[in-house]
Amino acid sequence: QVQLVESGGGSVQPGGSLSLSCAASGSISSIYAMGWYRQAPGKQRELVASITGGDKTNYADSVKGRFTISRDNPKNMVYLQMNSLKPEDTAVYYCYLATWKTYWGQGTQVTVSS
Repeated sequence: QVQLVESGGGSVQPGGSLSLSCAASGSISSIYAMGWYRQAPGKQRELVASITGGDKTNYADSVKGRFTISRDNPKNMVYLQMNSLKPEDTAVYYCYLATWKTYWGQGTQVTVSS
């Protein structure tokens, strides 16, 4: 069983920064990728950023240049540094880990509001 635990969400004013962390534990092998999705109220879940075992990254167009994903392979952790936050970044952010199946964290709320 694999468990993912996110931390670091919260509230911030527009233009501010937040950093999310996700720790994976359990029986983990052959990780293909880790990353973050988000879901805003009334909207579908969307990919924010992902990083493969070879450190290839992928970002949603809406966050390019503002968000940075990174990974600590030995610790099975993934991070998301979010800068220049906008109100439209408000959502629940979910960490995921992709092996032969995909595992999800419980989600952490990010609110960007003045």
